[in-house]
Amino acid sequence: MPATAEAEQSWNAGQLATPVLQPRFAVWTHAEPAIVLGCSQRGRLDALRERAPGVRALVRASGGGAVLTGPWMVTSSVVLPPGHPWVAGRINESYRGLGQMYVELLARLGVQARALPPAEVAGADKRLGPTVPWACYGSLASWEVVDAAGGRKLVGLAQRRQRHGVLLVAGTLVAPPNWALLCRALGQEPDEAAMRRRTVSCAALAPGFIDAAAYAGHLRAALARALD
Repeated sequence: MPATAEAEQSWNAGQLATPVLQPRFAVWTHAEPAIVLGCSQRGRLDALRERAPGVRALVRASGGGAVLTGPWMVTSSVVLPPGHPWVAGRINESYRGLGQMYVELLARLGVQARALPPAEVAGADKRLGPTVPWACYGSLASWEVVDAAGGRKLVGLAQRRQRHGVLLVAGTLVAPPNWALLCRALGQEPDEAAMRRRTVSCAALAPGFIDAAAYAGHLRAALARALD
């Protein structure tokens, strides 16, 4: 069943309250649009609600740019003990295992993608044109998943580290997002073209791609195998 953005953020916030002894995860689909701001963007919340009064808007505990969830996106939350192989090394390397898992999943579903090594991030960003610093999907980061041909973002990654464990979150663009809505809500209409240029959806790369609910089922199975 689709979840609200509030339910997802509440689950995420509660996972690191006590020591994480073994991996656990959740996968989320979203029936309605919602905008989730990073904690440093809290000052934009009132203006956002005025510009987009019918859209859910909230602030998450972690930093980073604004995220637009909705029917076009499937998100995942993975909680790991501090010593888990995926997160035991440097912060940037903590994305590698999850990013590669997404690449393999998408390949099985007919989408050719790659996880972006840290050394290639700056060059890949430059080729796509100006970044959009206020939006999570407006720039690239280490091991995020991009389409193999164009280097556009397909899966965004983020993390939150505490002494009890590490939370890794990811969002797959299953269908084309409503970037116009996000840019209007943040008062950044001129950035819509850049958001479209810098991102791509699975449906755009593979016509007839499965819907969000079916993709979520495949993602749950992939995470279960990877974390077993």
